[in-house]
Amino acid sequence: MSDQSGSTLQGVLVEEEVQFTLVELSVACHADMEQVVALVEEGVLTPRGEDVQGWRFEGTALSRARAALRLTRDLELGPAGVALVLDLLDEIEVLKSKLRRANLA
Repeated sequence: MSDQSGSTLQGVLVEEEVQFTLVELSVACHADMEQVVALVEEGVLTPRGEDVQGWRFEGTALSRARAALRLTRDLELGPAGVALVLDLLDEIEVLKSKLRRANLA
């Protein structure tokens, strides 16, 4: 897909069944592993596994991690601020969904 300026829009489709290790998620997000670990410690991301070396992230963690890192970069938020913003955005989506269902009934 191209716009009039000749630049190309690119995207990545990740299935929910895909799992990432810490290293893979860090690479996919262009982030340091320490940044991803900080997001886990703050509850932004929830890996499966007992220790850092055994962590596995679901495919949906990729978009959440990228959003968190954009908030960190663009708004200069720390992990706690990012967690709060993402929780509020999640709550807004839940409320929108309830409102749509109520309007359909």
